[in-house]
Amino acid sequence: MKLAIEKARDGIKRGQTPFGAAIARKNKSGGYDVISVEHNEVWDKTDITEHAEINAIRKACARLGKVKLTNCIIASTTEPCPMCFSAIHWAGVKEIYYGTNISDAQKAKFSELTISNQQMKKLGKSPVKIHPDYMRKEAEKLFNDWVKNPKKKTY
Repeated sequence: MKLAIEKARDGIKRGQTPFGAAIARKNKSGGYDVISVEHNEVWDKTDITEHAEINAIRKACARLGKVKLTNCIIASTTEPCPMCFSAIHWAGVKEIYYGTNISDAQKAKFSELTISNQQMKKLGKSPVKIHPDYMRKEAEKLFNDWVKNPKKKTY
């Protein structure tokens, strides 16, 4: 999560939104190896799908040469939106750790569908394990810092 938060800060400095994500894969010794760390690039790429989680999945799949990210986990600074949760599910990621809730993003004026990951999991019968409020205070600080930026843009 620390890497995702750092990456989100980099994105904010580049005029992007306060979202970051990191994917790690379980290794043979029981630890995790980081596969990808990305931030949101919606404004840079003029593409509404350039969310941090999608970018992290794309990079991890390319790096590993496969579309399934088995034995992987994702850390996201904010609860993944429905699009990102679906991609996480389809990629076979085992667990999601996130800091702030999707409703926090909506409060910051992002036009989010406030459908929680727990609701998505239940509706879609997804096996993904969800760990909310992981390093929440640090993730909240991203929003607080971003809100102070006079050049901030939401979507």
